[in-house]
Amino acid sequence: MSGTRREIPNDPGRRHRILDAALDVIAEAGVHRTTHRRIAARAGVPLGSLTYYFDGMEDLLEQAFARLADTMSQLYRSTLQDAGSKAEAEAAVVELICGPAYATDRDLTLVFEMYAYANHHAPVAAITGSWLARSRDSLELHFTPSVARALDALIEGWPMHRRFETAPLDRRLVAGVVHAVVEAAPALPGGGQPGGHL
Repeated sequence: MSGTRREIPNDPGRRHRILDAALDVIAEAGVHRTTHRRIAARAGVPLGSLTYYFDGMEDLLEQAFARLADTMSQLYRSTLQDAGSKAEAEAAVVELICGPAYATDRDLTLVFEMYAYANHHAPVAAITGSWLARSRDSLELHFTPSVARALDALIEGWPMHRRFETAPLDRRLVAGVVHAVVEAAPALPGGGQPGGHL
């Protein structure tokens, strides 16, 4: 029988599967065309499962966008945390902007949808703000707060421009801009290289 606690031990991954299916539907159809029925069909679960795990569509969307932000934050941090030098940290930033793993076409579509939804939905706005803070925190493993903020704007913004352009990003140009931002650290508010910052 669907929607009962007897389902949980037999299908412990169902909730995450529903959230992943919700993100797939949002990426394909947009938030405005996302429905319980479409999500259930994509997840391969009974329709009643959605109302069991989530308190309506708003709750489902909030948790789906939170899962997106968490997944992207983990990839962001893993790309940066192993850098052992200034050059490696800069290369990690370039990889986040130009590489294939972070900000894929699907991810960018979902980010656009999240930003638009957050514009009119306070809980998702809070999720988005927390995600940006986590990104800067990862950058601050290697850079001053001012540089981290500037680099995060490049990491978020440059792939968005790429999404609507036909020419590929020039990795040399990106590397040059990243290096220039890092080198500008002493001139920025709160600049310099205190503590362990590169």
